[in-house]
Amino acid sequence: MVLVTCTRGEEGEIHNMDEASVRPRLAEVRTEELRRAGELLGVDRQAFLGYRDSGMAGTASNQHPESFHQATLGAAAERLAAIVREERPEVVVTYTADGTYGHPDHVRAHHVTIAALDLLEREGWRPAKLYLHGIPRSQLERMRSEAAGQDVDASEIQLIGTPDEEITTVVDVRDLADLKRRAFAAHVSQNDPAGVLHTMAAQVFEAAFGTEHFVLARGARGEQEPETSLWEGVGGDR
Repeated sequence: MVLVTCTRGEEGEIHNMDEASVRPRLAEVRTEELRRAGELLGVDRQAFLGYRDSGMAGTASNQHPESFHQATLGAAAERLAAIVREERPEVVVTYTADGTYGHPDHVRAHHVTIAALDLLEREGWRPAKLYLHGIPRSQLERMRSEAAGQDVDASEIQLIGTPDEEITTVVDVRDLADLKRRAFAAHVSQNDPAGVLHTMAAQVFEAAFGTEHFVLARGARGEQEPETSLWEGVGGDR
């Protein structure tokens, strides 16, 4: 498994650490946190496109000349295509067009991935499947309801979600819920001790993160509907 990250999170909030001393080296701190989380999750290779974090929408950091937000689509797509040429993955996964919650770099990652695959297709190669990771709107409503029942601030769940009818693939990962929580905890600088992911009960966490949903954007759907694996119909299921 290869994880491609566009930035190193330089503009994010800092928790559990001294702001003054960590801010100048936050990219280094978060790169190491990502490495640790990747090891937990079984990532074989971590690659970076080399852009700077653009920050949230409408902030001054969007205009930084080295930010991902300012990168031309063609140049960023070529950087990603170079990695994909090396790896030749059977399955590619990226964000939905809204970047899950509208972060400029997440939105940009979606468009850059599409552009990179278009470039490679013109060269004569394509992956078997391209998926967009989505959160069904019905699941978001359940999360809000369950969070409210657990005295969690449901206002923190501000996602819009993907229309349920667009979801093509539903993967049961309940057996990995604890691992996902430990991988999240590896990102120490991003972990707000009062945040919803820390305060929700184990059963609420499993309900929220024990199933992953995807939209098959390119490639042939497997025989099951919905699919239960990203690998259905790809050189033998995994």
